[in-house]
Amino acid sequence: MLHHAPRALYIHIPFCTNKCHYCDFNSYILKGQPVDDYLTALEREMERTLAATPAGRIDTVFVGGGTPTVLTPPQMERFLASVRRLWPLHEGTEFTMEANPGTTDPDKLAVMFAGGVNRLSFGVQSFDNGLLQRIGRIHDVDDVYRSLDNARAAGFRNLSIDLMFGLPGQTVELLSDSVDKALALDLPHYSLYSLKVEENTLFHHLYEKNQLPLPTEDEDLEMYLHLIRRLQGAGYEHYEISNFAKPGFESRHNSTYWRNEPYYGLGAGAHGYLERHRHVNIKGVQPYIDAALERLPRLSGETVSEGEAMEDFMMVGLRLLDGVRGADFERQFPGRTIEDVFGAQLEPLLRDGLLLRLEDGEHGSLPGGTPLRPGRGYRLSPQGVLLGNEVFGAFIGVLDDAIHS
Repeated sequence: MLHHAPRALYIHIPFCTNKCHYCDFNSYILKGQPVDDYLTALEREMERTLAATPAGRIDTVFVGGGTPTVLTPPQMERFLASVRRLWPLHEGTEFTMEANPGTTDPDKLAVMFAGGVNRLSFGVQSFDNGLLQRIGRIHDVDDVYRSLDNARAAGFRNLSIDLMFGLPGQTVELLSDSVDKALALDLPHYSLYSLKVEENTLFHHLYEKNQLPLPTEDEDLEMYLHLIRRLQGAGYEHYEISNFAKPGFESRHNSTYWRNEPYYGLGAGAHGYLERHRHVNIKGVQPYIDAALERLPRLSGETVSEGEAMEDFMMVGLRLLDGVRGADFERQFPGRTIEDVFGAQLEPLLRDGLLLRLEDGEHGSLPGGTPLRPGRGYRLSPQGVLLGNEVFGAFIGVLDDAIHS
């Protein structure tokens, strides 16, 4: 497998104003946290990371959390200055920051825009105040409109919002109303996620006690199909299982993950993928600070074998609606082809109509107008989109020890 310096950088800010009922991310309530010490530790990790694995050119930065926008304007200014000082960014770098409605006043947005952030992703989740309260969000719909107006006034044009479906007590009618309001905003990007009940969350506790009134599987599917119809009907490209964009506004950073390409991962609990080695950082705030001031703050790490990397290539790559390409596979794994490695898995998926084969030079488009990249490969069929987990699962753990290197 060929290695090259990562061009993508993920930075984790683990602080939140509160913990949502469904959230299992590495995040902590802001009150009483040593935020300035954390930013110092983060700078040290940046320096140590670059000393160990120098960067050539950073094309995408993504700051996630937690809620990065809980930083005060002076803290935000300091943080962004350290990123610009240490990392080789350029004029075309996509610089995304996650934000919660209600945490982005004009002063903070001005600091972010001046500091190089050029894309915002707001965790809206719903345009129904009752649902927002039910899932533990502290913003309301008015906060959404105010935050987006403030962002546009500050100069931001590349804006995205997250919506969730399959929420407790949610109906297709409630979802449809949220979609109406979301599309009326005419944003360039929308991410649409189904609720997953994760362990160590309030929702999991309620689910175990049979106190979480979730939609049925059929209702959840109906909601997903409704979202696809509405977004495609409004002219958005369904470019990834859960993501829709106007042409040119696809998330370039997330595409790094979906293409199984390397990326730096910094901050408490962050994951990174460098030189075919995956690592996870220490999760607790103070333990992370203590470690980062002395060394790289690793919790664990493992070398990814060639076989595992090839499986990952297929599983995450097929999330993209234009699929996986043979040329990309052969670039990452010289001397291998998709067909040679995964022929036994591809055959039944093709036969059952869950995958479609792309031929050399194909320049077609998907339903809704999403253009296909040229080159032979495979993509999900419309039925495969609905049964994506079945398709992805077909590539898990299938390569024997002879292929692993």
